[in-house]
Amino acid sequence: MHPIFESLTKMKIVPVIVINDVKNAVPLAHALCEGGLPCAEVTFRTAAAAESIRAITKEFPEMLVGAGTVLTPAQVDEATAAGAKFMVSPGLNPATVKYCQEKGIPMLPGVCTPSEIEQGLSLGLEALKFFPAEAAGGVNMLKALSAPYNKMKFMPTGGLTPSNIKDYLAVKSVFTCGGSWMVKDELINNGDFAKIAELTREAVELAK
Repeated sequence: MHPIFESLTKMKIVPVIVINDVKNAVPLAHALCEGGLPCAEVTFRTAAAAESIRAITKEFPEMLVGAGTVLTPAQVDEATAAGAKFMVSPGLNPATVKYCQEKGIPMLPGVCTPSEIEQGLSLGLEALKFFPAEAAGGVNMLKALSAPYNKMKFMPTGGLTPSNIKDYLAVKSVFTCGGSWMVKDELINNGDFAKIAELTREAVELAK
């Protein structure tokens, strides 16, 4: 796998974060690092996403920061310019995937059906995001999908919690998991970074 995906494999959990105000970016990154997860997927769902990535990567250059909800080549350029090292999308858009490949940027497009996985294979991808994981059938669905595509690796995201994270990590095809329970919107917006660090530490322990 790509070295960045190898690094994510070691971390086991990628915090999926939505930042509405850039002022929260650095304290949030500090809380994640303090909690033992120096990585993040910053979703491009808000106007603050690119500036937040820029602030985090400047203050914490050792962090592995990616951009999520990347839907277009233009967003790939914006995220890369801000310092994002990998891209994640909710679906599989061949044009955006090929653009990332041309630029040498690792990309994790979202899939939840055999046809989408085969499309990923046809594009030469070795890892995909299984999304929305719980809504799409959870661990059992992922196991069923993994059987015929046993060389593909997955990052399940969507509905993962402390109560099911171990089940997902136990699936052989899973190389890491995307989770947001330790970085809930209300915690970020309320500036409760001590709680985020605490929940991150607990998540790291759960993933062992």
